Amino acid sequence: MRHDQVVQWVDRYERAWRENDAGAVADLFTPEASYARSPYERALLGQASIQDFWTTDAGATFTMTAEPLAVDGVTAVVRVGVHYTAPESQEYKNLWVLRFADDGRVADFEEWPFWPGRPYSAGGGASDEAPVEPGPTPEI
Repeated sequence: MRHDQVVQWVDRYERAWRENDAGAVADLFTPEASYARSPYERALLGQASIQDFWTTDAGATFTMTAEPLAVDGVTAVVRVGVHYTAPESQEYKNLWVLRFADDGRVADFEEWPFWPGRPYSAGGGASDEAPVEPGPTPEI
């Protein structure tokens, strides 16, 4: 992959997400794609699972910025900022680790999300969520 190809893929991802176009999942992800919403959650497997997840933000409005930080062969790391403005305000910063298939679709997608108000160290205070067992890590 080249830097410009990653930018194009991210642009298509954002457009499909913004338009709640679950059908675009087939154009963005391989049939057996793995989509990890966090390194500590089990990955969604396959386009149908990704499509079901895709619709959870239906009706939300947000702004998004994205900048590929590294592209090495079929792997890319993208810094993403998302600010939801409705139905409620919430900001996220993400790192996406993407592994592309030969056809330009993503085979493995892993998010590393961060948001304000969460502890970032072991001594930073208790989280309001119980720990989640890590899911399988796809081989890259």
